[in-house]
Amino acid sequence: MITVGNKRLAVADFEKVLYQQAPVQIDAASLAKVNANFEFLTRYAQDKVIYGINTGLGPMAQYKIDERDQHQLQYNLVRSHSAGAGALFAEDLSRATMLARLNSVMQAASGIHPSAATLLQTLLNKKISACIFERGGVGASGDLVQLAHLALNLLGEGEVLFEGKIQSTKDVFQHQQIEPLQVYLREGLGLMNGTSAMTGVGMVNIIHARYLLGCSIVLSSIANELMKSFDDHFSFELNHVKLHPGQTRVAEMMRELLGDSKLVRKRPDHLYHRKITEAVFTDKVQEYYSLRCIPQILGPVYDTLMEVQTVLENEVNSANDNPVIDHERENVYHGGNFHGDYVSLAMDKLKIATVKLSMLSERQLNYLLNDKLNQKLPSFLNMGVLGLNFGLQGMQFMATSTTAENQTLAFPMYVHSISNNNDNQDIVSMGCNAALITKKVIDNSFDVLAVQLLALMQAIDYLKCQTRLSSFTTKVYEEVRAITPPILEDKPRYNEIKEIRNYLVRLGATIKL
Repeated sequence: MITVGNKRLAVADFEKVLYQQAPVQIDAASLAKVNANFEFLTRYAQDKVIYGINTGLGPMAQYKIDERDQHQLQYNLVRSHSAGAGALFAEDLSRATMLARLNSVMQAASGIHPSAATLLQTLLNKKISACIFERGGVGASGDLVQLAHLALNLLGEGEVLFEGKIQSTKDVFQHQQIEPLQVYLREGLGLMNGTSAMTGVGMVNIIHARYLLGCSIVLSSIANELMKSFDDHFSFELNHVKLHPGQTRVAEMMRELLGDSKLVRKRPDHLYHRKITEAVFTDKVQEYYSLRCIPQILGPVYDTLMEVQTVLENEVNSANDNPVIDHERENVYHGGNFHGDYVSLAMDKLKIATVKLSMLSERQLNYLLNDKLNQKLPSFLNMGVLGLNFGLQGMQFMATSTTAENQTLAFPMYVHSISNNNDNQDIVSMGCNAALITKKVIDNSFDVLAVQLLALMQAIDYLKCQTRLSSFTTKVYEEVRAITPPILEDKPRYNEIKEIRNYLVRLGATIKL
């Protein structure tokens, strides 16, 4: 059970709700504060100009709204901004957005009726997910369009995703005996202003980026193991003199993963404690950078992920509305807490780091498939008839093209602002775009790693080194071989790539960074 309102929500809480079916409950004392906040605003707004209650919205805020039209204003706002396009959010992204919005409402600074919070809780627990379009808000007054679609569903309109299919919200609510949300004061604007869509997508991104990084460290370790690398490049002694926590942790994980391997070599045994007579060394003195520099390459990815996680957890536990209603100080503050720059920049950082991770995977894959580089394995890891069969050649094309796509997607959204809304929103964050593109890069990278993992397993079979592997590599090998056999013949492999990709997600969920 995940309780909302009395503590900070963390990435782990989102993971439990989204992927471990944990139910959500609302802290009663916190809900009482939401109600106190609502009641204060109801009194306070009687004879004052409060944006979005008795004024128009955006650049039309200069127009006073008559009291008899104030409820209709909220409906007009939600319906007019339900103007998204493109694909719908995947179910986990939708549920993450709903949980993020619930936690924002529970900060007791939005001035909306507590029934909005309890309705969000009901929908989350019944697994009724809002139909939210990917294309929409520009991330300045928050995720206006995406959150309008969420608000539309709370009003009992539009469509929702329920029991694996898109259904009429009205029909689902009637069948589940759910009362649609009523407008009391500013429920439309109070649900739409804010960064909950970009933050919800961001939380999903962090979860899967953690899985991806864990898998990358595992696969990079196995690559070093199979190539009989020297162990000093991930030793404590080498890495502790470089003062970055990510590098230290990545090297530590490599030592843990390869601790009982019989393939990894110690440099003194081969190059220090014997007399060297060769003029030309047949064995490499140092490995290629894609093998030797794992802590230095994945260390910054680790540090970036941890920084981004902090930003997103701060954002999801913030009041990101406008205006902010402060019932304790009995005041209403107008400003820009809905602006998504923190999330946008964080997502771009995570995206760029993930692109580099996929580039590392592609280079390691190229090393494994190029016999002239590794000098240990057949070309394309072809275990059939050379010339007649193709090994992993086709898979490499997919991995390379996917990495190239990631590199193109690496351009930051954070610096891509377009003025709109009659120039009222004259500098915007594009935060939801940033989060969604980051998700695509993370998804792409799993496909690249899937091919890399298949190549590593193929290399184990060719080298016949199963008895000398570390215990962790042995576990991975046995699990992968339970899914797919060695590649000997040429046949379509797209289903195997998909299955191995899914396996990597499961594997990543078990790895503690």
